[in-house]
Amino acid sequence: MTTRRDRLVSVELDEASIGRGSPDIEHERAVAIYDLLEENRFAPVGTGEGPFALKLSIQDNRLVFDIRAEDGAPVVAHILSLTPFRRIVRDYFLICESYYQSIRSGSPSRIEAVDMGRRGIHNEGSSILIERLAGKIDIDFDTARRLFTLICVLHWKG
Repeated sequence: MTTRRDRLVSVELDEASIGRGSPDIEHERAVAIYDLLEENRFAPVGTGEGPFALKLSIQDNRLVFDIRAEDGAPVVAHILSLTPFRRIVRDYFLICESYYQSIRSGSPSRIEAVDMGRRGIHNEGSSILIERLAGKIDIDFDTARRLFTLICVLHWKG
C-alpha cells in the first residue's frame, strides 16, 4: 500500500443509496473498493493534505462525494449531476449482462469481444468522471476507473 498523502484510505457506499445487487455486482463492488484502496491518487483541490476517507451516495438524483480526513473530520463535499453519466451507466450495465452471460455459455472469442466492449465503455465513463471532477478532485485514470465502477453500483437497484 502506498504511503502518499494524496490518497484514499477508506471508501464507504451509502447503504440508503444502493440496493443489494447480484453476486456479480457485489463482486465488482468489493473488487473496486479493494483495488481503489490499494492504489489511488485522490487529492481534493485546495483542501490540504490527506489521506482522505470518501463516502459516495446518491441524493436527489445527484452524486455526492463526501470527503473527510482520515480521522472523520469533514473536508469538502462535491455534488455532481448524474445526467452526464446516465447513458454510459445504462450501456455499461447492458454490456456487463452480456459479459456475464458470455462467461457462462459463450465461446472464448465471444467473451473476448464482449470484454473489449465492456472495457471501452468503462474507459469512456472514467474519462467523463475525470472531466466532471476537474478543478475539484485530482485523480488519475486508474482511480477514475475504480470510482466509475462504484458509481455504477450506486445506480444498481437490484
